[in-house]
Amino acid sequence: MTTATNRPPRVATSSLDDIPHKPARRRPRRNSVGAKLWWFVLPAAAIYLYVVLAPTFQGIGSAFTNWSFSNPNPTFTGWDNFTKIFQSDAGPAALRTLVIAFIVVVLQNVFGLGLALLLTGRIAGRNVLRTIIFAPMVVSALVVGYLFKFIFGPPGIGAANLVLHSLGLPQVDFLGNPTSALWIIIVTIVWQFTGSTMIIYLAGLQGVPAELLEAASLDGAGYWKRFWFVTRPLLAPAITINLMIGLIGGLKIFDQIFSITGGGPGGQTQTISTQIYQIFSQFGEWGESAAFALVLAVAVGVLSFIQFTVLRRQERKS
Repeated sequence: MTTATNRPPRVATSSLDDIPHKPARRRPRRNSVGAKLWWFVLPAAAIYLYVVLAPTFQGIGSAFTNWSFSNPNPTFTGWDNFTKIFQSDAGPAALRTLVIAFIVVVLQNVFGLGLALLLTGRIAGRNVLRTIIFAPMVVSALVVGYLFKFIFGPPGIGAANLVLHSLGLPQVDFLGNPTSALWIIIVTIVWQFTGSTMIIYLAGLQGVPAELLEAASLDGAGYWKRFWFVTRPLLAPAITINLMIGLIGGLKIFDQIFSITGGGPGGQTQTISTQIYQIFSQFGEWGESAAFALVLAVAVGVLSFIQFTVLRRQERKS
């Protein structure tokens, strides 16, 4: 009988070289999506260049020439057109433009914010009401202007005067009076664009945390204190946007005046935009009208920049 010799157990030894290694995988090359899709921008960019940028630079160049109906071959005249503008009687139209813009901005934001606060609460059919209030925004400004011109037309023709006549009241020439005609233009603008202001404020109100309002209510703050100290600071970006849009739209107003009064009566509702149109179409001074438009564009840009700077500072303080 054989006996097995006692051998020490084998110790498994291994080295790093014996372990099979998988080859390092190369990271896939990331292709930039934008590098391929920017080609799709070229058609739109070409159209924008042809329709917007090219006429803009052409108009800027025309502002320094004597281009007109009687002079189809313009020559460079320097600052002569700008000198004519500042020596003309454009002051009343410029002041009237500023007054209209200021009143429109104030009324539009007051009504838009009030409607937004009202339609944020639990009101039956609030979505339908939002749609109805916003609906005039999608209608052409010329169509809205002609609608109000029909409503406030002369005695015996306008809808408002027909209602006054049926009630036995004296009829009024609304558009023949400069004061009432100016207010009808303002009402038209406010009625059409308050809906867009309301939508922006509604979007801002969606970002106001309900917990902050509940905490302020538990601390004894009433509705107006909650609005002023909680809601208003959080609405600062929406206020900035609405004031900027309202100011720019008010300074370059044209469609409503053109369709309702045409600048009358006696030029008492004339603004800078309608005066530019008059110089271009009636007088045929194309270079001067281009210079006037350039002055308006610079003025709108400067006033908008000042307003934006002030409003942004107010946002940071709040």
